[in-house]
Amino acid sequence: MKTYNVAILGATGAVGQEMLKILNERKFPIKELHLLASKRSAGKKITVNEKEYIVEETTANSFDNIDIVLGAAENDIAKKYLPIAVEKGAIVVDNSSAYRLDKDVPLIIPEVNPQDIKKHHGIIANPNCATIIALVALQPLHAYAKAKRMVVSTYQAVSGAGVKGIMELQQQLAALAHGKEVEIQTFQHQIAYNLIPQIGSFDENGYSSEEMKMQNEGRKILNSPELAVNCTCVRVPILRSHSESIMVEFEQPIDVEKARELLANAKGVKLVDDPKSNQYPMPLDTTDQDLVYVGRIRKDISTQANALSFWCCGDQVRKGAATNAVQIAELLIEEL
Repeated sequence: MKTYNVAILGATGAVGQEMLKILNERKFPIKELHLLASKRSAGKKITVNEKEYIVEETTANSFDNIDIVLGAAENDIAKKYLPIAVEKGAIVVDNSSAYRLDKDVPLIIPEVNPQDIKKHHGIIANPNCATIIALVALQPLHAYAKAKRMVVSTYQAVSGAGVKGIMELQQQLAALAHGKEVEIQTFQHQIAYNLIPQIGSFDENGYSSEEMKMQNEGRKILNSPELAVNCTCVRVPILRSHSESIMVEFEQPIDVEKARELLANAKGVKLVDDPKSNQYPMPLDTTDQDLVYVGRIRKDISTQANALSFWCCGDQVRKGAATNAVQIAELLIEEL
């Protein structure tokens, strides 16, 4: 089997460390692996499956002889280093939002639009976590009846803000348990025992940057430029998995039983839809695995259109970020 020199840019963050874990889990054919991070993280040791890795400082020379780069760094770092990696011959799978809407950069969910990977010019973008989870659930229904409008509410775990988000929730819960004041640094307000209806900055129409990703990225991935999306994103005090309530209007008729049949046989999906037995997707059940659970499937009774509502959950760090990136890399090596 051919092997590849792989680098993870931003290897010490939550997504970078998960990428390392998943590369090992999926037995990706690695010849050499380089963990890249900031100067202050250089020399740090990360152990996965009893194997120790040493973090290296990222420089322009870090990408010499690298075949594949998995990007897990912030936008400014991605914009600084990823073009250098491409110039030196690497192919990049980037988890930041820096290149997602670039017309020359394919935006890939392997279960949805794997064919678009062939359009890359050195950089392939990983979509936003909430977009990935929603579209994995939507794809089999969209392929059958074509979605034309979505109303989405997301309930997003603190892991979406990285390690700092996870630590802030844990620290606030501990402080409150001991009657102490909470410290607020990562989120706009206290997240423990609270919901925050803001992820990102607001635009002139009152929508947050996170909410607009669902429309803009969804249109690109589904190749549906007219897709209408109204999205509300909420940060919730959950550690890992994102949950989403989705109503979809379709161009063609589709009923609940057909939707269940399609989802039961869809790639990347687990149908959990037995409300009489209190069975439906929940964050606890979907944490630390790679399927998107879908349930609560029902006809939308607010309209006469061809519309269904459903509920889905998926691990934000894994399928919503790291696993999706590694899956893209697996598609890549099929083409190389």
